[in-house]
Amino acid sequence: MAFGQFVGAIRFRAPFPSRRKESATSKDWRFGRDMNISIGELSRRTGVKVPTIRYYEGAGLMPAPTRTEGKQRRYLETEISRTNFIRHARELGFEIQAIRELLALSTEPDRSCAEVDGIARRHMAEVERRIGQLVALRGELRRMVEACGHGRVGECRVIETLADHRQCAHEHGRIS
Repeated sequence: MAFGQFVGAIRFRAPFPSRRKESATSKDWRFGRDMNISIGELSRRTGVKVPTIRYYEGAGLMPAPTRTEGKQRRYLETEISRTNFIRHARELGFEIQAIRELLALSTEPDRSCAEVDGIARRHMAEVERRIGQLVALRGELRRMVEACGHGRVGECRVIETLADHRQCAHEHGRIS
């Protein structure tokens, strides 16, 4: 079976299986780079949990790492910056597909950034839409809490409003 590896952020598949035994404990014979970063070390250096790194691999955001004879994952130093990029994009709320597109676009430094800008603008519009939903939700919750007479549960305005959606001032649904 052919192996997959990233050169920078570009994935390629070798047209043939590797005939050389790979030992990722010191050097990656294909690139001459140190391969001593374990998944635990990558996690420590990036602040991304091990299961999340595995998830990113499965989602196609990170390459399948080289493995030692004992099947332990070994990463190139370049995977630190890639993992940080993904983590930061997730912290900003970008969806996996958008991150995949941004990673692909990042490999073409001479290309116009119009597509990158479009992805960021669409995400910003979605964030603004969700903020609008949250502001309306906050207003509705504020009205419910302020209408509470602090008496008995049987007369509680919060319970009444939750039981009867028609008492809400605005239409709201699940925040998405």
